[in-house]
Amino acid sequence: MSLLQPYFQQCPSAFTPAFSISCPCPSLYISVSKRSFISCCSSQSQMTVVNGKIDSRIAERDEIRLGLPSKGRMAADTLDLLKDCQLSVKQVNPRQYVAQIPQLSNLEVWFQRPKDIVRKLLSGDLDLGIVGLDTVSEYGQGNEDLIIVHDALEYGDCRLSLAIPKYGIFENINSLKELAQMPQWNAEKPLRVATGFTYLGPKFMKENGLKHVIFSTADGALEAAPAMGIADAILDLVSSGTTLRENNLKEIEGGVVLESQAVLVASQKAFILQKGALETTHEILERFEAHLRALGQFTVTANMRGSSAEEVAERVLSQPSLAGLQGPTISPVFCKHDGKVAADYYAIVICVPKKALYKSVQQLRAIGGSGVLISPLTYIFDEETPRWRELLSKLGL
Repeated sequence: MSLLQPYFQQCPSAFTPAFSISCPCPSLYISVSKRSFISCCSSQSQMTVVNGKIDSRIAERDEIRLGLPSKGRMAADTLDLLKDCQLSVKQVNPRQYVAQIPQLSNLEVWFQRPKDIVRKLLSGDLDLGIVGLDTVSEYGQGNEDLIIVHDALEYGDCRLSLAIPKYGIFENINSLKELAQMPQWNAEKPLRVATGFTYLGPKFMKENGLKHVIFSTADGALEAAPAMGIADAILDLVSSGTTLRENNLKEIEGGVVLESQAVLVASQKAFILQKGALETTHEILERFEAHLRALGQFTVTANMRGSSAEEVAERVLSQPSLAGLQGPTISPVFCKHDGKVAADYYAIVICVPKKALYKSVQQLRAIGGSGVLISPLTYIFDEETPRWRELLSKLGL
C-alpha cells in the first residue's frame, strides 16, 4: 500500500477517481486527486486535512521550509556543503533565524537547534531538515512521517556508544555480553547509565537483554560521571574516542547503538500537502548527489599515438586503473603536417579516484600517454539520482 494512502479517506459515493472530505465549514470542499496533492476551495478559509485532522500550519504558507543547525561544527559543515552545491545561504543579519537560498526562490531557511528541527518536521512547521542521524532517531522515535531522503552527507561522522571505566570492577569487561552477565546488577542495584539519549538508550538495552538498568539524564561532560560516582557507564556520541581515553573510559564490543552522520530528512506530509516540496527536494538531492559523488575524483586527460580509436581503447582498457566510470572517452586530435590535416594522436579522458591517481598516471605513460593533464571534478550527474528513485518508491509514486 502506498505510504500516502493513510492520509486520505475515499468518498464512498464518488463517481470520479478522487477523494473528498466533508467539513462543517460553509462553502468548503476539499478534493484530492490521484497525484496526491490536496486542493482546497473556500470562500472563507483555507486548510488541509491530514489523518483526519485540520493541519493549518502547512496550508497557511506557500514557501517550503528547510531547517538547518544554528550552531556548532554541524552548522558550519552544512553551510559549506550547500555552498559547494551552489546553494549558498544568504543571511541579511547573522542574528536572524531566517535566511534565503537565491537559487531556490520558493524555499526559506530556518536556523534551529537540531532536536527542534526534528520536532518541527513532525509538527508541520518545517518541511525539510539537515541533522545527524542520531538526532532523527532520538527525537523522531521511529515516527513514520519522517523520511530519510539522503542518508550519507559525508560529514558529522560519529557513533552513539556505551562506555565504561577501564578500572575497578570493569577492568576485565570488554563486551556488552560480559557487562550484562556481571552479578552486581539486580533490581535493588541496577546498572546506572548517564546519557542524553533517553529514547535510544533504554530501547537498546531492552533489545540486548539488559534488564536491570537505570538511566540518568545529563547533557555535556558525561565522561566525568563514572569518576564522580554518579553513574557506572555513559552512553554518548563518540568521534575519535580521545576524550574517553583521557578520562579512563573504554568502549566495549557490541556497545555501539548506531553509526551517525549528517542526513537530509523530510516530512512525508510536506510532500503530499506542500506545493513544490517534491520538486525542490529533487533539485537539492540531485545537487547533493552530484557533488558528493565527485568528491575525491579527478579528470585525467592524455594524448596517445595510435592507428585508431579502437586500438587506443584496447591499450587503455588493458590497465586496471584506467577504466574510468564507464570506460575511457577517446577522440582524435587533429594536427596539420605539410598542408594536410590528420589525426596522429588520440585524446583519452578518464575519471580517476584520488587514491589511484599517481598509479593511473604511471599506467598511462607505460602505454604511450603524454601531456597528462589533471583537474579535480566538481559534479558527477547520473542519468537519474538513485536516491530519488528510492524516495519515490517510499512515497508509492
